[in-house]
Amino acid sequence: MAEAELLALYWTVSGPAEVHVGREWSLFDWRDRCAQAARVGFKGLGLWHADIEHQLETTTLQEMRKVFDDAGLEYLQVEFLADFFVDPGEPARAESDARRQMLFDTAAAFDAHHIKVGNIPGTPCELGKLTEAFSELCADAANHTRALVVYEFMPFDVNVNTLDAALELVQNAGAPNGGLAIDTWHMAKLGIAPEDLRRIAPEHLSWVELSDGQFENMEDPVVETVNHRRLPGEGEFDIPGYVEVSREIGYRGPWGVEVLSEELRSQPIEQAFQRAYETTAAQFRAGVA
Repeated sequence: MAEAELLALYWTVSGPAEVHVGREWSLFDWRDRCAQAARVGFKGLGLWHADIEHQLETTTLQEMRKVFDDAGLEYLQVEFLADFFVDPGEPARAESDARRQMLFDTAAAFDAHHIKVGNIPGTPCELGKLTEAFSELCADAANHTRALVVYEFMPFDVNVNTLDAALELVQNAGAPNGGLAIDTWHMAKLGIAPEDLRRIAPEHLSWVELSDGQFENMEDPVVETVNHRRLPGEGEFDIPGYVEVSREIGYRGPWGVEVLSEELRSQPIEQAFQRAYETTAAQFRAGVA
């Protein structure tokens, strides 16, 4: 079997950034990130909105794309869009709309694989209204980029925190470029086992992220989520199982490595990229069908 195509997602290789509480842009130079990704075997990278904004203060999307291409990388993920379902006129919606355009522009410049959206802030919204907003967002995205729009559901999402709700969202949205993002960390924490993923139709499984951890929740779920995830194979979750079922139901895309870990962010850039690649690649060689 060919080696799995892996993406080093932003928080896995951002270095010492302050997740959601301070400076979110990376101190690692973009050229260095691209070079390290290519060196260890990654086929692409992820970009977080705050890091894109920071880079655009001194460069352009076209220049960033050239560095990316020159390194031989293929896939880019851009994130994160929240509050796209908030009523127009609200401050949160105005901020979301500005970010939406920047993410569309970035996705178009890189011919990105997808744009990741969801509800990290935990903003309440009736599911029907959210579904309409997601459908509209996907239609809007299609006017700017070929990138998929993937909805990542998670424990912090007060509207979509079950597989039933997630399936209802994407099925009723009916967007050909819209689907679900499955993160093994969130699946394990929501009690969604690998076998449960068989309920997802192939056309709705748009993206899979791999992250390990422990089943027992720490006292502070936010601190655990942003600081204490583990590299694939170094925790308790059945990463090969999630991979195997995803493949069996038809997933053929690349795979993201999304490990938010204070320990990993403290490591030198070379070590962070190397460990993230080696531990994840090993999951695909561990007898996975």
